[in-house]
This record gives sequence, C-alpha cells and structure tokens, in this order.
Amino acid sequence: MKWYDEAIFYHIYPLGLTGAPKENSYGEVEHRLNTLLPWIEHIKEIGCNALYIGPLFESVGHGYETTDYKKLDSRLGTNKDLTDFVSECHKQGIRVILDGVFNHTGRDFFAFQDIKKNRENSPYKDWYCGVNFWGNNQYNDGFSYENWGGYDLLVKLNQHNPAVKDYICDVIRFWVKEFDIDGIRLDAADVLDFGYMQALRHTANEVKPDFWLMGEVIHGDYTRWVNEGTLHSVTNYHLHKALYSGHNDHNYFEIAHTVKRLYGMGGNRPDGLKLYNFVDNHDVERIYTKLNNKAHFSPVHVLLYTLPGIPSIYYGSEFGIEGKKERFSDDSLRPALSLSDYKEALKENSCTRLIASLGKARQEVKALSYGDYKELVLTNRQYAFSRSYDGEIVLVAVNNDDNDSYLRLQAGDAVEYMDMLSGETIPVQDGHIDVKISANSGQIWVPIHENSQKPQPVISAVSAGNDEKESKEGQKVDKEEVIENKKTAKKKPASKKVADKEITEKTVIEKNRHQLKNRKAKKRLQREHQ
Repeated sequence: MKWYDEAIFYHIYPLGLTGAPKENSYGEVEHRLNTLLPWIEHIKEIGCNALYIGPLFESVGHGYETTDYKKLDSRLGTNKDLTDFVSECHKQGIRVILDGVFNHTGRDFFAFQDIKKNRENSPYKDWYCGVNFWGNNQYNDGFSYENWGGYDLLVKLNQHNPAVKDYICDVIRFWVKEFDIDGIRLDAADVLDFGYMQALRHTANEVKPDFWLMGEVIHGDYTRWVNEGTLHSVTNYHLHKALYSGHNDHNYFEIAHTVKRLYGMGGNRPDGLKLYNFVDNHDVERIYTKLNNKAHFSPVHVLLYTLPGIPSIYYGSEFGIEGKKERFSDDSLRPALSLSDYKEALKENSCTRLIASLGKARQEVKALSYGDYKELVLTNRQYAFSRSYDGEIVLVAVNNDDNDSYLRLQAGDAVEYMDMLSGETIPVQDGHIDVKISANSGQIWVPIHENSQKPQPVISAVSAGNDEKESKEGQKVDKEEVIENKKTAKKKPASKKVADKEITEKTVIEKNRHQLKNRKAKKRLQREHQ
C-alpha cells in the first residue's frame, strides 16, 4: 500500500489563488505563497490528505512557459518559502506534488536565450525541436522552431536529446532535495515521448520511496501511460466528461459504461488502473457551472469519492463557486480567493459540508480506496454498485431524479447497514437491503456485523446543525441581490453566492424536506417580483 492509494487530492493553481499579476516583471520578490499557509489546515479539515499545486516556477505569464525550473516564481516568493510550505503540509499529514512542465519551456529559458544570441554556434541548438535558421517566427528572431499548441511562446523541447533528458532528471532530483516533494504531475503527458517519460520514471524510482508520477492525458488508452515502466496514474478525462453529462442528460448508463470500460482497461482489478479523478480543474469549467440542475452537485461528488480511482477537488469548488470558460482567457477558472471569506463554510455551506463528509468517509472506509467494483443497479436515473475489500461489501447508490427512489440492493454478510452520510441504519433481509434514496442524492452503505462496533456517521463531524437555518435563509435569496454582491466583492465574486445556495446536502441529511421548501420558496419569490 502506497500513500497515493489512499490519496484525496486538493488542487491549487497558485498564481490565480494568490491574485498574482498576470505578467512577471522579474522584479522584487512578493511572498504570496505564504498567504496559502492557512489553506493547509482547511485542506485537512475537508478531508484531503494530498495537494497538487502548480505551476510554481519562474515564468513570464501563466506559469507554463518556464523561465527557470530551479527558482520559485518571483510573484510567489523564494525557494525557502516553498520549502517551508511543503514542510508545513507534511507536518499536517498532507503529501505534495508539483506541476512538471517538461514538454516545452518559455522563450526566456537560458537555453533558448543562448540560441537567440549565438544562433548556429549555440551548444543548445539541439535542445529544441525543428530549429531552422533559414526560417522565422512571430517574434522575428530570424529562425523558426516547433512550438506547443500553436503558441510560439511555448518552445518544444527535443526529448530525444540525452542532454535534455539529463537536465530534466536533474531538475527532479533538485526538487526532491530542495523541497522534499512527494510527486510530480507531468503537464501535456499525452504528447511526451515515451522514452523520455520512462527516464523520468527511472529517476522517480531513485529519488524517494513511493514518489508518484501522474500525467495529464486527455484521450486514448490510458494503459499506454499507466504501467510499471512509465507513469503511476493519469488524469481521468473520460470520467470527467461522463460525470457531468451523465447527470445533465439523466443518463447513468454513460457513467456506468465509462467506469466499466476503464475498470476493464486495468484488468478488472481495483489496483489495475488507479486514475486521477476530478470534476473540474484549472482548464475546464467549474462543476457547479456545468450542471443544469445544481442539486446534482451531491450525486456527482458521491460518485467522485466512491468510484475506482483517486478523487481530487479543485480549490473553491468545495464552496460551490462558479467559473465559465472564456474564449481567450482562463482567468474565471483561476480566481483569487480569500479563505477568511469562508471561515464559516463548514457550518453554513452545504457544498463544503458535503465535501468534508465525503472526504472523511473516504478515509474511514478502506473499500473505497482498495475495493473491487461491481455494478448492482443501473437505470437512467438510478445507479448502485458495490466496493468489496477484505471481506467487507460497501454499497453506493445515487439518484439523479427529482423524486425519491426505492432500490433493493444485494448486501454482504452483515446484520444491518448504515449510511455513512446520514447515520440511517437498515436491516439485512434475505441477503438484501431495501433503501430509499432521496431526490438528487447519494448514499454510502457500510456493513455492521453482530457484536461489532457501529461506525460513526461522518456527517456528525462537520457541524450539520445549521441545516434548518440555512434552508430558511436560502428561501429568501433574491437573485438580483446575489448579482449585486458579485459586483461589489473584493475577490473573485462567484464565491459570494455560496452561503445562500440551496443544494444537495439536504438530500443527504434531511432527505425529503428540501424539495418541498424549494418549490414554495420559488413560488414566493415569483409572487414578490411580479
């Protein structure tokens, strides 16, 4: 068992979260990374035990056009700041992985600058792909080169060059020695040379026990990348798409078939293909924005935390903030936030409480990390499966319908089952349990054996006592007032909606009551605005 087998990730885009300038003047150092120290405790409080943070190193703009792999971006601080930050994460039991942008560099990187200066005589002319001194580029350098994604700002490294491999492997060694990191997320891994990645894996195996390599891969057969000689995991974009569209279309078949295909890729074994699961990140729209029915926030995240794979939460999404992808900018996906604006989130924000509950359930129920997967029930609007580990059978059920649903689930050898999210118990009869799933909700049923200690429901650990107050306040929300708050907020304002959102955890805690209240509230609002 490795640390990443039980990882629950929190993902931070630091230049955005800290409100750093969009362009780097390479001027005076600003210690913005230190402002993220309070977030470490928050990450732990919502049940995460690992952090993916990046990009972090000196660059001219968004962070993926690296200038210096061995220097923290001056907009964020100094190398000591990063060392201290990782150390504090480790003290609080949180592993740390960084973004490794090893497919390309920025134009300010020393090797490219040497080519500009010395042209054909540069010892680094073979460090990049397709350097042609008879060509030109948009910057009028008097030579051309291969770029990444059509952007001349991103110069593609020649990954077949042994000198490039050696340099990047030395960067990994430096990061481990200097910062004591636990792994790397490889940017654009789906276009990296496989021999290059295998060299990185060889280095990873040397530098630190259980050092983890995860790659950004969009499409394809994930087993090409995830294997003993290459990477430990890749981003699960297949499931990402299925999770939101399967709910928007009321089509659990899409999700179940995606899970079945991916599970099959791994040899139908729980340890065969442990992918990095997510519902949003710094490149895609926020899940709360994507969902047509905002109440689906609950079943979406129940699935994220219980299906095979390693779950990840993107910063701010635990508060239910929105973010729509814009044509020429990702700024709305990478907002500056102040943690002080969310100091009561665990008490007052149902999104946050749900995420914290699921994080604690994931930590306590080992079958969710190690168990095999078996589909039990599948309709367009209901879906149930089991995760079995060490003789224990855990049952998960979700419902995307606006009405309650009743399911009969095959159970394990136990006296009764308890839903970890509500504390409700149901006796086992004839090897089955009969469950009622509230509208737009999910359940995690764990077995209770005769003469065994009853597990504690995780909802009790996250201050669920304010649900009634939140429900009443949520009914009074005026959409125009929310818009006005958005205009006057100091930080990225999508988050100001959060305290008034009337969503999902009611379906877990209060079961039936929230839907009726919502309908009454909407009717009252309509009458008041007529």
